Amino acid sequence: METFSILNSRKRAIIALIHSVFFLALAAVQAAVSHAAPLSFRRSRPVGELVLLAIYVVVTTVLLLLLKASDCAKEKLYFALCAASASFGLVRIVMGDGVLHVNAMRVLFLGCAVVIGVLILRTHTMQAQLQMEVDAPSLATGPAPSAETV
Repeated sequence: METFSILNSRKRAIIALIHSVFFLALAAVQAAVSHAAPLSFRRSRPVGELVLLAIYVVVTTVLLLLLKASDCAKEKLYFALCAASASFGLVRIVMGDGVLHVNAMRVLFLGCAVVIGVLILRTHTMQAQLQMEVDAPSLATGPAPSAETV
């Protein structure tokens, strides 16, 4: 049986899956409509780009730390795909959209992360069903009779 260290409950797996689907949709919209230019300090307002750069650095770092802390192969793959997507977002901020088709890669990585997230959620659901089947016979028979009722 697989032991998850981070996504160790059905609730956490659902939350992670919701985040992945949201960021997949965001990356798909950015791929369709946005054409980012490379980071430049010569523009009139580079502050927005620097804030976005800082966010991507923090998110990528956190995802890499989660990758390191995870135990199960599915969990490691999930966090590796999410970290790869975030790092490609970082590359997009620094180098622009023209490099390596970064938006398409982000969508691909997050799409794969969603598939792995669904598999993780399915694993938790199957474990919960098995646990219910194990607990069901003891619930059906009720508590053992005490000495007073016999």
